[in-house]
Amino acid sequence: MAEKVLVVGGGGREHALAWKLAQSEQIQQVLVAPGNAGTANCGKISNSEVSVSNHTILAQFCKDHHVGLVVVGPEVPLAAGIIDDLTAAGVPCFGPSAKAAQLEASKSFSKAFMERHGIPTARYGSFTDPEEACKYIRTADFPALVVKASGLAAGKGVIVAKDQDEACEAVMDIMKDRAFGAAGDTVVVEELLEGEEVSCLCFSDGSTVFPMPPAQDHKRLQDGDLGPNTGGMGAYCPTPQVSQELLQEIKERVLQKTVDGMKEEGTPYVGVLYAGLMLTKQGIKVLEFNCRFGDPECQVILPLLKSDLYEVILNTINGRLASSAPVWHQDSSAVTVVMASEGYPGSYKKGVQITGLTQVQDSGLQVFHAGTALKDGSVVSSGGRVLTVTAVKPSFEAALQAANQGVAAIGFPGAVYRRDIGHRAIAHLNQHRGLTYKDSGVDIAAGNKLVDMIKPLAKATSRAGCNAELGGFAGLFDLKAAGFTDPILVSGTDGVGTKLKIAQACAQHSGLGQDLVAMCVNDILAQGAEPLFFLDYFSCGRLDVNVAASVVGGIAKACEMAGCALLGGETAEMPGVYAPGEYDLAGFCVGAVERGALLPRLEDITAGDMLIGVASSGVHSNGFSLVRKVLEKAGLSYSSPAPFGKSGQTVGEVLLTPTKIYSRLLLPILHSGSVKAYAHITGGGLLENIPRVLPAELAVDLDASRWSIPAVFSWLHREGGLSEEEMARTFNCGLGAVLVVSPLDAQRVLLQLQAQEDAWIVGSLACKQPGGEPVVVRNLKHSLLGEGAASNQEAVVGQNGDSDKPLKRTKVGVLISGTGTNLQALIEQAKRPSSSAEIVVVISNRPGVQGLKRASLAGIQTRVVDHKLYGSRSEFDSTIDRVLEEFGVELVCLAGFMRILTGPFVKKWNGKLLNIHPSLLPSFKGVNAQKQALQAGVRVAGCSVHFVAEEVDAGAIIVQEAVPVLSGDTEESLSDRIREAEHRAFPAALELVASGAVRLSEDGHIMWKSS
Repeated sequence: MAEKVLVVGGGGREHALAWKLAQSEQIQQVLVAPGNAGTANCGKISNSEVSVSNHTILAQFCKDHHVGLVVVGPEVPLAAGIIDDLTAAGVPCFGPSAKAAQLEASKSFSKAFMERHGIPTARYGSFTDPEEACKYIRTADFPALVVKASGLAAGKGVIVAKDQDEACEAVMDIMKDRAFGAAGDTVVVEELLEGEEVSCLCFSDGSTVFPMPPAQDHKRLQDGDLGPNTGGMGAYCPTPQVSQELLQEIKERVLQKTVDGMKEEGTPYVGVLYAGLMLTKQGIKVLEFNCRFGDPECQVILPLLKSDLYEVILNTINGRLASSAPVWHQDSSAVTVVMASEGYPGSYKKGVQITGLTQVQDSGLQVFHAGTALKDGSVVSSGGRVLTVTAVKPSFEAALQAANQGVAAIGFPGAVYRRDIGHRAIAHLNQHRGLTYKDSGVDIAAGNKLVDMIKPLAKATSRAGCNAELGGFAGLFDLKAAGFTDPILVSGTDGVGTKLKIAQACAQHSGLGQDLVAMCVNDILAQGAEPLFFLDYFSCGRLDVNVAASVVGGIAKACEMAGCALLGGETAEMPGVYAPGEYDLAGFCVGAVERGALLPRLEDITAGDMLIGVASSGVHSNGFSLVRKVLEKAGLSYSSPAPFGKSGQTVGEVLLTPTKIYSRLLLPILHSGSVKAYAHITGGGLLENIPRVLPAELAVDLDASRWSIPAVFSWLHREGGLSEEEMARTFNCGLGAVLVVSPLDAQRVLLQLQAQEDAWIVGSLACKQPGGEPVVVRNLKHSLLGEGAASNQEAVVGQNGDSDKPLKRTKVGVLISGTGTNLQALIEQAKRPSSSAEIVVVISNRPGVQGLKRASLAGIQTRVVDHKLYGSRSEFDSTIDRVLEEFGVELVCLAGFMRILTGPFVKKWNGKLLNIHPSLLPSFKGVNAQKQALQAGVRVAGCSVHFVAEEVDAGAIIVQEAVPVLSGDTEESLSDRIREAEHRAFPAALELVASGAVRLSEDGHIMWKSS
């Protein structure tokens, strides 16, 4: 039987524990109390509001909710006896008893214990009198400069002083000024040890210990181990400083001795034992014991555990470790970097919004939340240490690079984090070997391997005038061999902008090659030039051969498409210039045109000439900084199902659609003499690019209703609240190129284009009026909203603003209990550019249901309000109401919500609460409506969407759809067909109410808005 597990705590350690436990097939649900934003609703994981300080209430909760195991994360409840109390109440739990937890809770006890059992540690003294402590500091025959509060101080009760005066000052701060409260009633003064500090943890079942891979924490706040002590700013695992031989010594001399000693003293130690060690010249010395997983060590150790953590815990509790050793991933390293609030470990601001988390996790990294909370659907900071970014890779260097890259991608204003996590490991690895160019970050062998990989790709682009052989100092091109007689050379250079960021986040690199070639080739077409050869520039901080080969391979294929040769390029590896995993691209294209065919022919262009637009493939390669901002605002990740594009595509896939290359399509037409000018619609959009090829006295008149605008632009316009001017100035809006032709040639050129590509006559040229706009785009907003041309007065946008304001959308909350098929229909409706509804939150009274996954995939915030956790219906409804208010919900839809709402709730939301029922109301109210219909022998059934009233299924009806009852119908077959009708009726009703077309009158009847 699948178990429920409760994890006690709310930090990054507890998120990591819950994350690892949830991977067990034996676990049904992981509750975290109190948890954080990361554990709020994540698959099997959800938060619980049960009190963990009142052990009696907690024990009863566990029994009532069939919790089969409690795992305690932090030290305070362990020291307070939570394990003892829950065990006495019959609740299985993991962790040491309060008496065993003294190893951490009392440093005075811990030091005396080590002394009794011959466990190596620093020389020390324990004091309750500050004057005696200071006397000891000044008279000891060793540097007694480490001052510790004996009790629990959240990992911050240790001061390493630089001299005796500072050590005495620390004693006074702790004992007289009570900097750590009662934890400082006793202080321990220790010898200052020198060496490498490491963390060695183990599982202990009271007799047997099994070490975990050693880790290293970074206590100081700032790079270079500077600044104040903290709870930990990052960690990595395993540590190369600890060999297998040394780990065995640590096991025998420290871990096993400790567990044996506790058993000998009548206090068996069961749980996780953490030994903080110093590797001195004299050997290993114990700095401290902790009675639980470290934080952030837990975030790097658990990702390396190959075994089922739940099974390991059961074996530990039941004394079976000797026969069931935990198994670890041997060929992986983990690195985690902590992001803390500005001001930590002192006072800091809370409520700072954090963005980019989904994108980081999409890139294969794990974000463990600590001091986070949810507010208005967003993740905000609520503590000092806010989150950690963990990377697991085959090598330490790769994990370090990936973790730092993940931190850099998170939007957290004022965040404090270290950029040198693992610096001691790097120093250790470099200590015994001489430096090479590769040590500086430049891998010549990798560069040579890349050249070898791309040589055949470049060779395939050979054309008349060039054989595309890589490897020389320069490339040659023979214009005469290419057939030119009186050529003018034309050059163009470009990049692909921040589309790079999306490709890097999605690990989809090859399409960028086509983008790069297209941006350069399409530019030189504006002079009528045939592209002859192409050069690329690829720069990075560290060369990933496979990524670079994917990019350059895409460039080579694109050169073939464009008809130009890949003649050469440069790969620049520049350590320290780019963030890990980032790279940049630039391209350079040279073409030629016969002198008499040069474009634009400015002297021939006149008012009345027609404009032919050639379709783009989407956003192409401009405006992606704005695109990414809109995605962030909409809460979508690159892996989310795209609310635009083809069915089944993700956001990232649609946005990475390569830029179209127009050379093979357009060159025959340009050379025919029919085209007077060609404009590439690139950065600057429709408003700025067309005038670049026109005489100054002419203006452009475009009609957006004449061409097809891809759905991505409609979505950007709506979700970003972008003005028509912003759209027309930033994006191509569906036109990748515009040709200027005479009216006599227009139809012939159009037909030539349409034989291979979508193209339209999109406008014309006119004389520019004094003070007039150089470009006017008519009907843009109507076309973006999918409404075609304006029916009366045309909507016009130039460079001075909008025709009117963006469409206001009604904020909708949906309540569910199960699979959410009606929810999916509502989501699809709300995705439409013309929809008046925006679903801002989905609430389920049951955790882990399919409907929550549907909402998450659509980028919609979700909440679980488990009715089983509430003592009354009114308390449950009040919680639902608070969540709806939190998200500013204006309209509520019940989509398979299997709870009856109380009268006060229904009254509050009167006229704003919709439900769907599987019958033609008022017939067959209540449950089993399909069964009732079959038993009654009716020939027509159906569904009804209605406003919710206090009486069940009695509110005013908004939409009904009839479904015929067929001979031989079963309850199941009829239900299936009614469900299909529901998927049409519910979205229709939602739209009617959200748009204001339908509302509920004060007397409870439907009122339609007059046209």
